Amino acid sequence: MNTIQEIKQLSDQELLKKHQTAKSSLIITCILIGALVGVAIYSSAKNGLGFFTFFPLFFVFLIIKAQKTSKAIAAEVKNRGLT
Repeated sequence: MNTIQEIKQLSDQELLKKHQTAKSSLIITCILIGALVGVAIYSSAKNGLGFFTFFPLFFVFLIIKAQKTSKAIAAEVKNRGLT
């Protein structure tokens, strides 16, 4: 919750810079999620269900949860009409 308050206190230029950074990190995040899901599918096909099937999926959950800040930045840019 603290990060959302910090985002609202940023100036327009700082917010746009963070928004641009968040957009570029989104592409990397999508590639990483795809790779981890691929590893989980390969592991389950090769060895059946086991620890190494669910281990990469745990990291997918953590990555998705970390994207909360990116969504807050995008929402603030939209609220200020800076797009």
